[in-house]
Amino acid sequence: MEQKTQLQTKKAPPPAGPYSQGIETGQFVFVSGQRPVDPITGEMKDGIKAQTEQVIRNIESVLREAGCTLADIVRSTVYLSDISYFNDMNEVYGAMIPEPFPARSTFGVQLRGILVEIDVIAIKR
Repeated sequence: MEQKTQLQTKKAPPPAGPYSQGIETGQFVFVSGQRPVDPITGEMKDGIKAQTEQVIRNIESVLREAGCTLADIVRSTVYLSDISYFNDMNEVYGAMIPEPFPARSTFGVQLRGILVEIDVIAIKR
């Protein structure tokens, strides 16, 4: 059975509950849903584009702890507080996540005070 290792970095916001920023096990890296919080200032920018960019930067920081990059993502799930944000989120996502793009699902859900949250699965190369 593969051992699991907790990923933790100050370059991404701390968990808001009893979960890890990420878990590494075998070839897989699982990054918990990241919020659009700047880990240095603790603040959140306004607007879906700025929040999407911050979320992806936070994901990138957690992936780095496992020796991965955004190019290693194979699966992502995007949660939007309003599905009307899809096009703006998609524009930022497409500019920041390298091809070949990961498999992805996007959902409109109730989020507490944020516009977007994204979780990912990556494979270590």
